[in-house]
Amino acid sequence: MKYLPKPLTIAGMLVIASIASSVWAASVTGVILEVRDVDSYTYVRVKTKEGETWAAVGKAPLKKGATVVIEDAMVMKNFESKALKKTFPTIIFGTLAGSAKNTSDPHAGVAKVVDTAPILVAKATGANARTVAEVATKGAELKDQQVQVRGKVVKFSPQIMGKNWIHLRDGSGSASDNSNDVLVTSSAKAQVGDVVTVTGVVRVDKDFGAGYVYKVLIEEATLQP
Repeated sequence: MKYLPKPLTIAGMLVIASIASSVWAASVTGVILEVRDVDSYTYVRVKTKEGETWAAVGKAPLKKGATVVIEDAMVMKNFESKALKKTFPTIIFGTLAGSAKNTSDPHAGVAKVVDTAPILVAKATGANARTVAEVATKGAELKDQQVQVRGKVVKFSPQIMGKNWIHLRDGSGSASDNSNDVLVTSSAKAQVGDVVTVTGVVRVDKDFGAGYVYKVLIEEATLQP
């Protein structure tokens, strides 16, 4: 039976978005023009140097006239808020700078990249063996092909849309173009720091809905130590 994902909540979308660093802008700074609170979230209309925009963050006591910095900012188009009964042509999702003490932060509990030590993992062996950089930069060539990649788990986010989401690095590629990191989805579990060989299918331009499209990732993966 084909798996049909459940509709994404705002928290779910923020979690999905946080998995792939390539979808994030650095930050957005602006002056609050309007505040609207709903459930666990705060919507704000802000004036930035590029113009006015709406943003959604974890619920916070924000006031008109205050200057805010929204980190991990991601722009979404045509987002419908059922709580506000409003469709936003564009809206920014992110977290408030310095909001670590905010217990409503929708990123609470999301796995972070905690292993920042230098990584050097030998390439997997076999005809389908690829490095992280090869998968990241040759997605079109490897589309729908099975590959084996050996690397170190630097981030693990469990049970999002029925899958475990794993970031893998092997020392290849560059952080400047995100070719040093590949996203893997799997039913298997892993821990940050594990060195594993993943076997899965390369997908490109994967659309999970709600505006989340991933340039390249490995799906349906199995893990071996």
